[in-house]
Amino acid sequence: MNILETKNVVKSFDGLLALDAVSIAVPRGLVFGLLGPNGAGKTTLLRIVNQITAPDSGSIFFDGHPLAAEDVFSIGYLPEERGLYKKMKIGDQALYLAKLKGMTHSEALASLKSWFIRFGIQAWWNKKITELSKGMAQKVQFVTTVMHNPKLLILDEPFSGFDPINVDLIRNEILRLKENGTSVILSTHNMESVEEMCDQIALIDNARLMVTGNLHEIRRIHGDNHIEILYRASEPINPLNLGVVPFNIVSQGKKDGSYQMVVDPADKNDTNAVLRSLMPHVSVVGMTEIIPRMHDIFIKLVTNKEERK
Repeated sequence: MNILETKNVVKSFDGLLALDAVSIAVPRGLVFGLLGPNGAGKTTLLRIVNQITAPDSGSIFFDGHPLAAEDVFSIGYLPEERGLYKKMKIGDQALYLAKLKGMTHSEALASLKSWFIRFGIQAWWNKKITELSKGMAQKVQFVTTVMHNPKLLILDEPFSGFDPINVDLIRNEILRLKENGTSVILSTHNMESVEEMCDQIALIDNARLMVTGNLHEIRRIHGDNHIEILYRASEPINPLNLGVVPFNIVSQGKKDGSYQMVVDPADKNDTNAVLRSLMPHVSVVGMTEIIPRMHDIFIKLVTNKEERK
């Protein structure tokens, strides 16, 4: 069962279409990447799921039922625009926010104590946000987002403002929460984090859903099907000496002490034909399919008009 589904969600602001019949399905217990350029409609969709604004049309289902007001108690939302009370003590506002999430005072104290110890921030309880750096304040807001053990955790650019050490800390905590059964929606422009953390993705551009599905399948489908060949020989291959071969040479070079050649096979379903044609000429060390990075796929889908059809 999916933890969240949106079906044909439409939203406009002053006649400007922000979401155009967007349908996504977020599987339970996975990290789901929500991607897209600035202004694509990602934040609008997240705000609708969090019931901050309502769709013009379409349906939203949470945990198997139509999204209801009480579902906010089962969702944790970290918006890109952080919002903590600057002059209120951190401990007091964390308890206040916990109450808004339906926690009792004792439940909130127990959870917050555990998280403060986990992050090593016990000394911050009586401090104010104005006494903390941006990164320190980000830690506090992350804690207030997860303290009620939500079924669905929605994170909009969660690594913004963190140094590399704290990026690793938050990344590891997100993955730990996933292992413990929390479903996660990760909205980010950091494609490296997408590749490291996400199981499935959806990419939105110009208010429309461009692609959604398994991350590894999407990377494979949108690749060029190029193959990297590493080989040993007295000199690089001269294409003129190969005769008729079932591939085109894209590039040649050296890598890890061997010669390297990137080829575009004529038959994408018979890559072994490449190997068979080369073996009489060189000693092949390895052959690897080149899987494109999400960074390249993102740019391709957003800028290539043919992909929009």
